[in-house]
This record gives sequence, C-alpha cells and structure tokens, in this order.
Amino acid sequence: MADAAIQAEDRTIKLQVAAARQDESGHGIARLSRASLSAIGAMEGDTLEITGKSTTVARAVLGYTEDEELQVIRLDGLQRGNAEVGSGEYVKVSKTESRPAQRVVFAPAHKEMRLQGPGQALKRNFFGRPMMQGDLVATTGQQQVADLPPQLRRMFNAPAYSLTQIRLNVVSTVPKGIVHIDENTEVELREVYEEAQSPRGDINYDDVGGMADTIRQLREMVELPLRYPELFTRLGVDPPKGVLLHGPPGTGKTRLAQAVANESDATFHSINGPEIMGSGYGESEKALREVFEEAAKASPAIIFIDEIDSIAPKRSQVHGEAEKRLVAQLLTLMDGLNARANVVVIAATNRPDAIDEALRRPGRFDREIVIGVPDESGRREILGIHTRGMPLQGVDLNEIARTTHGFVGADLAALAREAAIEAVRRIMPKLDLEARTIPPEVLESLTVERDDFLAALKRVNPSAMREVMVQVPNIGWSDIGGLDDAQLKLREGVELPLKNPESFHRLGIRPAKGFLLYGPPGTGKTLLAKAVAKEAEANFISIKSSDLLSKWYGESEQQIARLFARARQVAPCVIFIDEIDSLVPARGSGGSMGEPQVTGRVVNTILAEMDGLEELQSVVLIGATNRPALIDPALLRPGRFDELVYVGTPDEAGREHILGIHTAKMPLADDVDLGRIARETERFTGADLEDVVRRAGLIAIRKNGAAVTQVSRADFDEALEDSRATVTVEMEEEYARMKGELKKRAMAVEPIGFIAPGMVEPRRERKHDN
Repeated sequence: MADAAIQAEDRTIKLQVAAARQDESGHGIARLSRASLSAIGAMEGDTLEITGKSTTVARAVLGYTEDEELQVIRLDGLQRGNAEVGSGEYVKVSKTESRPAQRVVFAPAHKEMRLQGPGQALKRNFFGRPMMQGDLVATTGQQQVADLPPQLRRMFNAPAYSLTQIRLNVVSTVPKGIVHIDENTEVELREVYEEAQSPRGDINYDDVGGMADTIRQLREMVELPLRYPELFTRLGVDPPKGVLLHGPPGTGKTRLAQAVANESDATFHSINGPEIMGSGYGESEKALREVFEEAAKASPAIIFIDEIDSIAPKRSQVHGEAEKRLVAQLLTLMDGLNARANVVVIAATNRPDAIDEALRRPGRFDREIVIGVPDESGRREILGIHTRGMPLQGVDLNEIARTTHGFVGADLAALAREAAIEAVRRIMPKLDLEARTIPPEVLESLTVERDDFLAALKRVNPSAMREVMVQVPNIGWSDIGGLDDAQLKLREGVELPLKNPESFHRLGIRPAKGFLLYGPPGTGKTLLAKAVAKEAEANFISIKSSDLLSKWYGESEQQIARLFARARQVAPCVIFIDEIDSLVPARGSGGSMGEPQVTGRVVNTILAEMDGLEELQSVVLIGATNRPALIDPALLRPGRFDELVYVGTPDEAGREHILGIHTAKMPLADDVDLGRIARETERFTGADLEDVVRRAGLIAIRKNGAAVTQVSRADFDEALEDSRATVTVEMEEEYARMKGELKKRAMAVEPIGFIAPGMVEPRRERKHDN
C-alpha cells in the first residue's frame, strides 16, 4: 500500500473509482482489495463512508480477484451518482458506523412515477442497508450476488414486491447522518417524486448493457472534454464537438446518451427531431439557436439530437426550403461552437445515409459510433438489467441469451415484460377483482419461471425480422427420413459453424456460405432447410423468388441488398430461397426483352453480396431447385454455393421411415406392414409417400363412413393402385449425369448460355410469346 494516501489519524485512503458488474447494481456494496480494507481497519460487512464531491455510504465487500493488486473501489452507477464522481476519478474512503434509524421516508426517483404500497415491503428490502438523506437507492428483487460474506447474504437476498427495479430517493432520516433500517424503524413511502439533494443518477452506465467498447469510446469523446478541458488545451488541440450514434432501432442509442450526460455531470438538452419544426418562417432555426444558447450558458452541457435524419436530411434530396435552412442553421451552430465552450453534441439515427453529408465531417461530428445488435454476452447483460428486480425461479438467463439471436435491447425488454405478464396471468384466478389490494401471500408467491420466458419467446420476435419473420415449424432431423447424406452435409456445413464458430477460427478455415439443394420435385428440399434452421437455433428468413423480382428498374437489386443487410443484423441467420433457378438464371441465356437484364443484375447483386467486400458473418444462404442446370455457373463455385447437395429419392429404409412419420397419428390395422409398402414403392418421393398415406385414409373413410376406427392393408393396396412415382428412371439418370457436370460448369470457362445435355431451356420457347 505504498502508493495509497493513508492518513494515520483517521485511517482514510484515496482510491480510484471503477464500475461494478451490472448484476450488482442497486445492492449498496463497495468492493475493495484486502490491502485497502486492512489499511482503513475494516472487514467485510463494515460500513464505509465514501467522499467525492458529495458523501455516500456502502457495505464493504472483498474485491474481484483481478483487482487484488489495484488501488480501486468498485461502485455501481447509483453510488457514483450519490458521491458525484465518475469512473476514473478518486474518492476518499474510511470506515464508519451507522446508527439504527427511527424513521426513514422514501419517494419515487422519477417525476412521472406514482407508487403505493406498505412500507413493510421496503423495510424488508433495505433491512440493514446503510444510507443517508439524499441518497438514491434501488430495490433489488431476488438477484443473487456472488461472493457475499454470510452476514450480508440474508440482507441482500430479501424478496422485493416489484417486478422491475424501482429507484427511490431517501427524502429524510431520523436521526440525520448515516443510518440503517432495523426491526424498529418506521418506513414511509411517499406517492410522488420529491426533489432530492442530488438529481443525478436517473440513468447511468449500469442501465446500458452489451456495449462496453461503445461506452469507452464515448467517454473518450464526451466525458474527458467535459470534465478535463485543460487536457486538450495543454495538447494544443480542439476537443471533439460532436458524436453521431447510429445503428438499428432499439439498440439503446438514446439511453446511452442520457447515461453519458448523467455520468459526466453535464446538463442535458434534448432536441427531438419533429418538435423543433415550426410553422412560421424562421421559427425552426430560432428554436434550434435557443437550445444551443441555453447549453452554452449551462456548460458543461450535452445537446442530444434524436432522429437527426428528420431535421438534417440531404439538401439535394428535399424540396422544402424550411428543411434546407434548418440544415444550414445546424451546420452554422456546430461550426460556431467555441472550442472552449464545453458543449458536446450527440446525435442519434438509424438512417445515417439520410443525413446531409456536410454534417458528417470532422469539426462537426468528429466520430461516428455504430451501436450494433448485441452478441450473446451483451444479451446476457441486458437481460440481467431488465430482470434485476424480478423474482426469478429456475430461470437460466444464459440459456435465454443463447436463443435470442438478433434481439436488440428493446426486444429483450419486451421479452422480460411479456414473461412478467405470463407470471401475472398464472395468479389471476387467485385475485379478487372487486378488492382494491392484492393479498400479501399472493404477492409472495408471485415468481417468474422458465416456462414464462419460453411462452414469451413465442410472442416476441426480433424487431429487425418483423417484416420478413417466418415461424419455423417444429421440424427437426427426426421428422425427416431417407435423406441421411443431405442431412450430414447440412449439419456439418450449417449447424456446426453457427453453434461452434471457435472451432473454425482455431483451424483457420471459413465455414460454407451457401448450399444448393437440388433434386426431383417432392424429395424434401424445403423441409431440410426448415429443419436445419431449427436445429442450428438460428433465425430463418424464407423468401420466394417472385417477392424479389420487380418491374421497376433497380428495385430487385435493392430488395436483395436489404434482405442480406437484415440477415447480417439478426445473425446467425439462414436465408432460404425456394425455386432459385427463376431468380438467378444463366446470364445471356436469351429471353423476352428486358427480362435478361433484370435477372442479370439480380445475379450480379447476389454474387456481390455472397463474396463482396462486406463479408458474410454467420449468414448462410440455402437455395432449392429441381432445375440446377438453369442456374448461372458463377454461383456454383466455392465461395458462393460451396456445397451442391443432391436430394434424391429415398432408399427402402428411408421410405419405411417416411411412412412411419406420416402414419404416426394414424390408427393402423394389425395387417399393415410398412416394410412391405416401402418395398413396393420404388422411386417414390416423400411427397408421393405422403399422398399414399392420405389416399389410404380417404379410402378407409369412404368404405366405413363416420364409423371408421383404423386403416387396413386393403386400404393401402387400393391406394397404391391409384398412386405412381413422380420420378421416372429417365429423370434419375438425368440427375445422375447432371451431378458430375455441375461442378465442372462452375470451374470451367463455358460458352454463355450453357445448358446441361438433355435439359430443355424454357427461355428459348418463350421467344414466340412476343
């Protein structure tokens, strides 16, 4: 402890503030190293007095293993707000004593919140917790805190009467000073917000999950210039003037800006795009100037412009003069910001390309930060934030984080809310709707379980997928028979890289980007794609070729670009395009006027998306066709469709398996032998076999009417007489010949319009249409 500033008389040390882990937010604990605890003569569970610009209190807990050699104190966002310090600043820490409180008064911390309820619930939640008048505190629910000493474990795991974390101001305490609630304390909860000594801490970094790198970048760009402008003066450079946050809707751009303002102790001036627009000449520009003037007077200040694309669109693309004047006014104001004025502009948008390009240069928006869709660990953090006050039982948040691919913060908040509503729905029968209050024992029994989250997952889809979301049927590998080779290739190529990407990184190889399933009609190509998406736990976008083709010039290419962009947002994702031969026919293969140019441009766009500059990460394209010879050869090479998977007619064992699947719910007579039927149905596809089972059932109903109880062998024999294999011997031979030629086509430089032997080119026939 040579570096720590220790004052022997009162045993105070100076420590640097670091952020606590998010799952410990609101628990009122401070983590210190063993050396720091011994320096102030404290043990785990003792009360600490923490002094920054203000003073607050916390319970001492041993620090994380990685902090053992560091002179840091870990505080959550509420405690940083109470002490009026930010991460990286220094506080004085000393051991103190708290007195039992005779009376404590709480009030909601938000102006718009109204609360009702007995003080007893709060008394149990805050039992033994040290606090002071003016502190901002939070209820904690049943979230467990790791590594707590035994004397604190009961205190911090008391149940709460809330489904979300509630933040409260400590309005007053009797006696004044540092107190704690015990069994004799009278606790009062006021209904409405009351002004506290420190208004900070409404939203802090603890309330923003899954974006540690983004927060670090923003702190460099915003907190440093606002807190320490002299740093930039000393270096002889102007501090940054603006930061543009962009990313998909619901990722937390607005929330992050509010957290930065609170944590940097700056005044917050918000401009919502449409609000600034006035009806009179010059009103909009005047309103904008007034916001900048107010911010300059109240510096350090942050001006936050939400949905900036609505007030600063590209001037070349808008016709109204008012919009052009407003853009020009914003440019002038940002240029006119005095480098020493201590004002930073943060703007947020989910359409960065719609903003006037003059704003997107250094000196205005110095840095553009992308806030993307969170990864698995980010989703786990966000779920932890939204379930802080939730009485969870048997819920594994890691499992939910794994299965919520493509979910943004807003989607996860909706998921937690839906799970809570599921829990409330369970106790509805116990509620007396005429009574105005809920019995305490019913509230005690209210918990959110794993099944509530699973039910909520059926109703909440990723917001980026809402336009194209397809509910994948519950089809797994066990529901598909006779396609063992195709299944194996898809499992290796799709399921393995999506579930275990680190294996591919370790070996330095890339996973397959695309799979072309080809074979006769009815063999189960579409079914295979659905099964692989379900088994790989990936999002699934199913698109028909006709949806992507448009008569308008350039529209088809835009649709494809949007499709791939959306798939990247919600990765891991499987894109399935059925009948892909109509979308990407061989270029130069003739056809009616205008059509070859459209499909040619579509082919070019798909080629660019699959192996262009913007690399596909965890996105797999699966195409299905029964006419593979018509597909453009450039798509068939490795790097595009890496695997050409032949889905043929099932063998005898496969046919028996398929018949077993289709007759699983059919009451069969004892004389029905599925093995015999499988032997008699050579070259039958899965669709043909389903038809045989359906016909047998219809024949049984025709013979016996409503009294039918089972399907007999005679019914199947009659059904077989009416059925035939859709795949002929000639077709099988044609596909066998094609199998070898497809790979050669992809590798060779062929004449334009090459068509495999024996295949008719339909476009040539269509010349006569005109």
